[in-house]
Amino acid sequence: MFFFKLSSFYFFYFAAVGVYIIFLPKVLHDIGYSPAHIGIIFALAPLMRFATPFLFLKHIKLDQQMFKSALLLSIVSSGLFYFTINNFYLFMVNNAILGVCLSLILPYIEVISLKELGKERYGKSRLYGSIGFMFISLVLAKFLSEPFIALHYYLATNILTVFFALLLLKFDVEHEDNTIIHEKFSFLKYWPFWLSLFFMQMSFGGFYNFFTIYETEHGISLEMTSYLWSFGVICEIAMLYFQAPLLKHNLLNIIKFAIAMTTLRWLLLYLFPDSLPITFFTQGMHAFSFGLYHSSVIIYLYSLYTNKKLAQQFMYGVAYGLGGFTGAIIAGWLYGEHLFLYSSLFSLLAFLSLYITTKTAQKTV
Repeated sequence: MFFFKLSSFYFFYFAAVGVYIIFLPKVLHDIGYSPAHIGIIFALAPLMRFATPFLFLKHIKLDQQMFKSALLLSIVSSGLFYFTINNFYLFMVNNAILGVCLSLILPYIEVISLKELGKERYGKSRLYGSIGFMFISLVLAKFLSEPFIALHYYLATNILTVFFALLLLKFDVEHEDNTIIHEKFSFLKYWPFWLSLFFMQMSFGGFYNFFTIYETEHGISLEMTSYLWSFGVICEIAMLYFQAPLLKHNLLNIIKFAIAMTTLRWLLLYLFPDSLPITFFTQGMHAFSFGLYHSSVIIYLYSLYTNKKLAQQFMYGVAYGLGGFTGAIIAGWLYGEHLFLYSSLFSLLAFLSLYITTKTAQKTV
Protein backbone atom coordinates (compact mmCIF):
# COMPACT_ATOMS: atom_id res chain seq x y z
CA MET A 1 0.00 0.00 0.00
CA PHE A 2 2.91 2.36 0.73
CA PHE A 3 4.30 1.76 -2.77
CA PHE A 4 0.91 2.61 -4.32
CA LYS A 5 0.50 5.82 -2.30
CA LEU A 6 4.04 6.97 -2.99
CA SER A 7 3.81 6.15 -6.70
CA SER A 8 0.49 8.03 -6.92
CA PHE A 9 2.09 11.05 -5.28
CA TYR A 10 4.92 11.00 -7.82
CA PHE A 11 2.45 10.55 -10.69
CA PHE A 12 0.36 13.62 -9.87
CA TYR A 13 3.25 15.77 -8.64
CA PHE A 14 5.13 15.41 -11.91
CA ALA A 15 1.94 15.64 -13.96
CA ALA A 16 1.60 19.11 -12.40
CA VAL A 17 5.25 19.79 -13.24
CA GLY A 18 4.48 18.78 -16.84
CA VAL A 19 1.69 21.34 -17.11
CA TYR A 20 3.95 23.96 -15.59
CA ILE A 21 7.07 23.55 -17.71
CA ILE A 22 5.71 22.21 -21.02
CA PHE A 23 2.58 24.26 -21.53
CA LEU A 24 2.63 27.30 -19.27
CA PRO A 25 5.55 28.97 -21.12
CA LYS A 26 3.59 28.54 -24.36
CA VAL A 27 0.46 29.94 -22.70
CA LEU A 28 2.35 33.01 -21.48
CA HIS A 29 3.94 33.47 -24.90
CA ASP A 30 0.52 33.33 -26.58
CA ILE A 31 -1.06 35.91 -24.26
CA GLY A 32 1.72 38.40 -24.92
CA TYR A 33 4.57 37.75 -22.48
CA SER A 34 8.04 38.44 -23.90
CA PRO A 35 10.81 35.82 -23.68
CA ALA A 36 12.53 37.92 -21.02
CA HIS A 37 9.33 38.08 -18.95
CA ILE A 38 8.81 34.33 -19.34
CA GLY A 39 12.36 33.77 -18.14
CA ILE A 40 11.76 35.96 -15.07
CA ILE A 41 8.47 34.21 -14.20
CA PHE A 42 10.01 30.76 -14.37
CA ALA A 43 13.10 31.88 -12.51
CA LEU A 44 11.21 32.96 -9.38
CA ALA A 45 10.04 29.55 -8.19
CA PRO A 46 13.58 28.10 -8.46
CA LEU A 47 14.97 31.16 -6.66
CA MET A 48 12.62 30.54 -3.74
CA ARG A 49 13.64 26.87 -3.73
CA PHE A 50 17.20 28.05 -3.23
CA ALA A 51 16.47 30.64 -0.55
CA THR A 52 14.00 28.67 1.58
CA PRO A 53 16.33 25.88 2.87
CA PHE A 54 18.58 28.46 4.55
CA LEU A 55 15.73 29.24 6.96
CA PHE A 56 15.85 25.63 8.13
CA LEU A 57 19.51 25.69 9.16
CA LYS A 58 18.63 27.28 12.53
CA HIS A 59 15.29 29.05 12.54
CA ILE A 60 12.61 26.64 11.28
CA LYS A 61 12.05 22.90 11.47
CA LEU A 62 10.69 20.94 8.53
CA ASP A 63 8.19 18.94 10.56
CA GLN A 64 4.79 17.48 9.81
CA GLN A 65 2.94 20.71 10.56
CA MET A 66 5.18 22.73 8.25
CA PHE A 67 4.73 20.09 5.56
CA LYS A 68 0.92 20.29 5.84
CA SER A 69 1.07 24.09 5.62
CA ALA A 70 3.13 23.87 2.43
CA LEU A 71 0.61 21.47 0.90
CA LEU A 72 -2.33 23.77 1.68
CA LEU A 73 -0.55 26.87 0.44
CA SER A 74 0.34 25.13 -2.83
CA ILE A 75 -3.37 24.62 -3.55
CA VAL A 76 -4.15 28.26 -2.70
CA SER A 77 -1.33 29.44 -4.94
CA SER A 78 -2.52 27.22 -7.82
CA GLY A 79 -6.04 28.64 -7.49
CA LEU A 80 -4.72 32.20 -7.57
CA PHE A 81 -3.19 31.56 -10.99
CA TYR A 82 -6.63 32.26 -12.47
CA PHE A 83 -6.64 35.78 -11.06
CA THR A 84 -3.00 36.75 -11.55
CA ILE A 85 -1.93 35.33 -14.92
CA ASN A 86 -2.80 38.51 -16.86
CA ASN A 87 -0.74 40.71 -14.55
CA PHE A 88 3.01 40.16 -14.78
CA TYR A 89 3.82 41.41 -11.28
CA LEU A 90 1.03 39.57 -9.47
CA PHE A 91 1.81 36.38 -11.38
CA MET A 92 5.46 36.84 -10.45
CA VAL A 93 4.60 37.00 -6.72
CA ASN A 94 2.27 34.01 -7.08
CA ASN A 95 5.05 31.90 -8.62
CA ALA A 96 7.43 32.91 -5.84
CA ILE A 97 4.95 31.67 -3.21
CA LEU A 98 4.52 28.42 -5.11
CA GLY A 99 8.30 28.03 -5.17
CA VAL A 100 8.42 28.15 -1.36
CA CYS A 101 5.87 25.33 -1.18
CA LEU A 102 7.69 23.16 -3.70
CA SER A 103 10.98 23.62 -1.86
CA LEU A 104 9.43 21.77 1.10
CA ILE A 105 7.12 19.16 -0.40
CA LEU A 106 9.30 17.01 -2.66
CA PRO A 107 12.44 16.87 -0.42
CA TYR A 108 10.27 15.74 2.50
CA ILE A 109 8.78 12.91 0.45
CA GLU A 110 12.11 11.90 -1.08
CA VAL A 111 13.58 11.11 2.35
CA ILE A 112 10.55 8.96 3.20
CA SER A 113 10.91 7.22 -0.16
CA LEU A 114 14.61 6.36 0.25
CA LYS A 115 14.12 5.30 3.86
CA GLU A 116 11.22 2.94 3.09
CA LEU A 117 12.28 1.62 -0.33
CA GLY A 118 16.07 1.89 -0.45
CA LYS A 119 18.02 2.60 -3.64
CA GLU A 120 17.04 -0.74 -5.16
CA ARG A 121 13.30 0.09 -5.34
CA TYR A 122 13.41 3.90 -5.36
CA GLY A 123 13.55 4.13 -9.15
CA LYS A 124 10.60 1.79 -9.64
CA SER A 125 8.37 4.11 -7.61
CA ARG A 126 9.87 7.35 -8.95
CA LEU A 127 9.20 6.26 -12.53
CA TYR A 128 5.48 6.85 -11.95
CA GLY A 129 6.33 10.53 -11.79
CA SER A 130 7.73 10.22 -15.28
CA ILE A 131 4.56 8.44 -16.40
CA GLY A 132 2.47 11.29 -14.99
CA PHE A 133 4.65 13.82 -16.80
CA MET A 134 4.30 11.94 -20.09
CA PHE A 135 0.55 11.44 -19.65
CA ILE A 136 -0.13 15.12 -19.19
CA SER A 137 2.10 16.07 -22.14
CA LEU A 138 0.04 13.84 -24.45
CA VAL A 139 -3.39 14.76 -23.11
CA LEU A 140 -3.07 18.50 -22.71
CA ALA A 141 -1.53 19.03 -26.17
CA LYS A 142 -4.85 17.92 -27.67
CA PHE A 143 -7.05 20.15 -25.50
CA LEU A 144 -5.03 23.31 -24.97
CA SER A 145 -7.23 25.70 -26.94
CA GLU A 146 -7.09 28.62 -24.48
CA PRO A 147 -4.97 29.52 -21.41
CA PHE A 148 -7.41 28.64 -18.64
CA ILE A 149 -7.49 24.99 -19.74
CA ALA A 150 -3.86 24.63 -18.66
CA LEU A 151 -4.74 26.23 -15.32
CA HIS A 152 -7.61 23.74 -14.81
CA TYR A 153 -5.21 20.84 -15.29
CA TYR A 154 -2.59 22.38 -13.02
CA LEU A 155 -5.03 22.92 -10.16
CA ALA A 156 -6.52 19.43 -10.49
CA THR A 157 -3.16 17.64 -10.50
CA ASN A 158 -1.97 19.74 -7.57
CA ILE A 159 -5.02 18.84 -5.49
CA LEU A 160 -4.45 15.13 -6.16
CA THR A 161 -0.78 15.53 -5.26
CA VAL A 162 -1.74 16.97 -1.89
CA PHE A 163 -4.26 14.18 -1.30
CA PHE A 164 -1.68 11.42 -1.71
CA ALA A 165 0.98 13.37 0.17
CA LEU A 166 -1.31 13.49 3.20
CA LEU A 167 -1.76 9.72 2.99
CA LEU A 168 2.01 9.31 3.36
CA LEU A 169 2.22 11.19 6.65
CA LYS A 170 2.07 8.04 8.77
CA PHE A 171 5.47 7.19 7.26
CA ASP A 172 6.81 10.51 8.56
CA VAL A 173 10.48 10.45 9.57
CA GLU A 174 10.21 13.04 12.36
CA HIS A 175 11.12 10.45 14.98
CA GLU A 176 14.63 10.31 13.50
CA ASP A 177 15.34 13.93 14.43
CA ASN A 178 16.34 12.99 17.98
CA THR A 179 18.97 10.56 16.74
CA ILE A 180 20.59 12.91 14.23
CA ILE A 181 24.17 13.85 15.00
CA HIS A 182 23.94 17.62 14.90
CA GLU A 183 27.01 18.33 12.84
CA LYS A 184 27.22 21.66 11.09
CA PHE A 185 25.84 21.47 7.56
CA SER A 186 28.72 22.37 5.27
CA PHE A 187 28.82 23.19 1.57
CA LEU A 188 32.57 23.71 1.58
CA LYS A 189 33.26 20.12 2.56
CA TYR A 190 31.91 18.91 -0.80
CA TRP A 191 31.97 22.16 -2.73
CA PRO A 192 32.99 20.76 -6.18
CA PHE A 193 29.93 18.53 -6.10
CA TRP A 194 27.57 21.40 -5.18
CA LEU A 195 29.12 23.53 -7.92
CA SER A 196 28.50 20.75 -10.43
CA LEU A 197 24.86 20.47 -9.33
CA PHE A 198 24.44 24.20 -9.95
CA PHE A 199 25.91 24.20 -13.47
CA MET A 200 24.06 21.04 -14.49
CA GLN A 201 20.64 22.48 -13.72
CA MET A 202 21.67 25.85 -15.12
CA SER A 203 22.15 24.05 -18.44
CA PHE A 204 18.51 22.92 -18.34
CA GLY A 205 17.19 26.52 -18.29
CA GLY A 206 16.80 26.66 -22.05
CA PHE A 207 15.26 23.19 -22.25
CA TYR A 208 12.65 23.46 -19.49
CA ASN A 209 11.53 26.98 -20.33
CA PHE A 210 11.98 27.29 -24.09
CA PHE A 211 12.18 23.83 -25.69
CA THR A 212 8.51 23.91 -26.77
CA ILE A 213 8.85 27.42 -28.22
CA TYR A 214 12.24 26.58 -29.79
CA GLU A 215 10.92 23.52 -31.60
CA THR A 216 7.63 25.08 -32.79
CA GLU A 217 9.58 28.06 -34.18
CA HIS A 218 11.71 25.59 -36.17
CA GLY A 219 8.69 24.12 -37.90
CA ILE A 220 7.76 21.28 -35.54
CA SER A 221 4.10 21.27 -34.53
CA LEU A 222 2.95 21.60 -30.92
CA GLU A 223 1.50 18.08 -31.05
CA MET A 224 4.77 16.62 -32.38
CA THR A 225 6.66 18.56 -29.70
CA SER A 226 4.47 16.89 -27.09
CA TYR A 227 5.51 13.54 -28.60
CA LEU A 228 9.13 14.59 -28.24
CA TRP A 229 8.58 15.36 -24.55
CA SER A 230 6.82 12.01 -24.13
CA PHE A 231 9.55 10.04 -25.89
CA GLY A 232 12.14 11.53 -23.56
CA VAL A 233 10.06 10.49 -20.59
CA ILE A 234 9.60 6.94 -21.94
CA CYS A 235 13.39 6.57 -22.11
CA GLU A 236 13.65 8.06 -18.62
CA ILE A 237 11.09 5.53 -17.31
CA ALA A 238 13.07 2.63 -18.79
CA MET A 239 16.22 3.91 -17.09
CA LEU A 240 14.48 4.34 -13.72
CA TYR A 241 13.15 0.79 -13.90
CA PHE A 242 16.42 -0.92 -14.85
CA GLN A 243 19.00 1.35 -13.18
CA ALA A 244 19.33 -0.49 -9.83
CA PRO A 245 22.35 -2.62 -10.88
CA LEU A 246 24.16 0.51 -12.16
CA LEU A 247 23.66 2.31 -8.85
CA LYS A 248 25.72 -0.32 -7.07
CA HIS A 249 28.85 1.03 -8.77
CA ASN A 250 30.83 4.24 -8.23
CA LEU A 251 28.18 6.94 -8.15
CA LEU A 252 30.52 9.82 -8.99
CA ASN A 253 31.60 8.10 -12.20
CA ILE A 254 27.96 7.50 -13.11
CA ILE A 255 27.19 11.17 -12.49
CA LYS A 256 30.13 12.24 -14.68
CA PHE A 257 28.92 10.00 -17.51
CA ALA A 258 25.37 11.41 -17.27
CA ILE A 259 26.68 14.98 -17.43
CA ALA A 260 28.84 14.17 -20.47
CA MET A 261 25.80 12.76 -22.26
CA THR A 262 23.87 15.94 -21.40
CA THR A 263 26.59 18.12 -22.91
CA LEU A 264 26.38 16.16 -26.16
CA ARG A 265 22.58 16.38 -26.05
CA TRP A 266 22.50 20.18 -25.96
CA LEU A 267 25.17 20.45 -28.64
CA LEU A 268 23.13 18.29 -31.02
CA LEU A 269 20.02 20.42 -30.42
CA TYR A 270 22.06 23.49 -31.35
CA LEU A 271 23.60 21.94 -34.47
CA PHE A 272 20.43 20.30 -35.84
CA PRO A 273 17.39 22.35 -34.68
CA ASP A 274 15.27 21.34 -37.71
CA SER A 275 16.05 17.63 -37.68
CA LEU A 276 13.21 15.61 -36.16
CA PRO A 277 15.19 12.31 -36.01
CA ILE A 278 18.11 13.96 -34.21
CA THR A 279 15.75 15.76 -31.86
CA PHE A 280 14.13 12.43 -30.98
CA PHE A 281 17.62 11.04 -30.39
CA THR A 282 18.47 13.90 -28.03
CA GLN A 283 15.23 13.33 -26.16
CA GLY A 284 16.21 9.69 -25.76
CA MET A 285 19.32 10.91 -23.96
CA HIS A 286 17.03 12.19 -21.23
CA ALA A 287 17.36 8.68 -19.77
CA PHE A 288 20.90 9.64 -18.78
CA SER A 289 20.70 13.40 -18.25
CA PHE A 290 17.74 13.12 -15.90
CA GLY A 291 16.80 9.52 -15.06
CA LEU A 292 20.24 8.17 -14.18
CA TYR A 293 21.66 11.51 -13.06
CA HIS A 294 18.82 12.37 -10.66
CA SER A 295 18.78 9.00 -8.91
CA SER A 296 22.58 8.95 -8.57
CA VAL A 297 22.63 12.43 -7.06
CA ILE A 298 19.76 11.74 -4.64
CA ILE A 299 21.40 8.55 -3.35
CA TYR A 300 24.90 10.05 -3.25
CA LEU A 301 23.75 13.00 -1.12
CA TYR A 302 21.73 10.67 1.11
CA SER A 303 25.01 8.92 1.94
CA LEU A 304 27.03 12.10 2.53
CA TYR A 305 25.03 13.99 5.14
CA THR A 306 23.56 13.00 8.49
CA ASN A 307 20.71 15.51 8.24
CA LYS A 308 19.12 13.89 5.21
CA LYS A 309 16.03 16.08 4.90
CA LEU A 310 18.16 19.23 4.90
CA ALA A 311 20.54 17.70 2.37
CA GLN A 312 17.65 16.96 0.02
CA GLN A 313 16.24 20.48 0.55
CA PHE A 314 19.57 21.99 -0.39
CA MET A 315 19.92 19.66 -3.37
CA TYR A 316 16.66 21.01 -4.79
CA GLY A 317 17.62 24.50 -3.63
CA VAL A 318 21.10 24.66 -5.13
CA ALA A 319 20.36 22.59 -8.26
CA TYR A 320 16.73 23.15 -9.24
CA GLY A 321 16.59 26.38 -7.26
CA LEU A 322 19.65 28.55 -7.83
CA GLY A 323 20.71 26.64 -10.94
CA GLY A 324 17.19 26.68 -12.34
CA PHE A 325 16.77 30.38 -11.52
CA THR A 326 20.04 31.37 -13.17
CA GLY A 327 19.40 29.12 -16.14
CA ALA A 328 15.90 30.51 -16.69
CA ILE A 329 17.06 34.12 -16.50
CA ILE A 330 19.98 33.54 -18.86
CA ALA A 331 17.83 31.51 -21.26
CA GLY A 332 15.37 34.42 -21.43
CA TRP A 333 18.20 36.82 -22.23
CA LEU A 334 19.98 34.56 -24.71
CA TYR A 335 17.00 32.95 -26.41
CA GLY A 336 17.74 32.49 -30.09
CA GLU A 337 19.64 30.19 -32.41
CA HIS A 338 22.60 29.82 -30.01
CA LEU A 339 20.53 28.95 -26.92
CA PHE A 340 21.55 25.30 -26.71
CA LEU A 341 25.18 26.04 -27.50
CA TYR A 342 25.27 27.99 -24.25
CA SER A 343 23.45 25.12 -22.52
CA SER A 344 26.16 22.70 -23.63
CA LEU A 345 28.85 25.01 -22.23
CA PHE A 346 27.10 25.15 -18.85
CA SER A 347 26.84 21.36 -18.62
CA LEU A 348 30.50 21.11 -19.62
CA LEU A 349 31.34 23.28 -16.61
CA ALA A 350 29.32 20.86 -14.47
CA PHE A 351 31.42 18.00 -15.83
CA LEU A 352 34.72 19.79 -15.21
CA SER A 353 33.69 20.72 -11.65
CA LEU A 354 33.77 17.06 -10.66
CA TYR A 355 37.40 16.83 -11.76
CA ILE A 356 38.60 19.45 -9.31
CA THR A 357 41.14 17.45 -7.30
CA THR A 358 40.00 17.32 -3.67
CA LYS A 359 39.60 14.35 -1.39
CA THR A 360 35.93 15.16 -0.77
CA ALA A 361 35.14 15.32 -4.49
CA GLN A 362 36.58 11.85 -4.88
CA LYS A 363 34.48 10.30 -2.09
CA THR A 364 32.65 7.18 -3.27
CA VAL A 365 29.85 5.10 -1.81
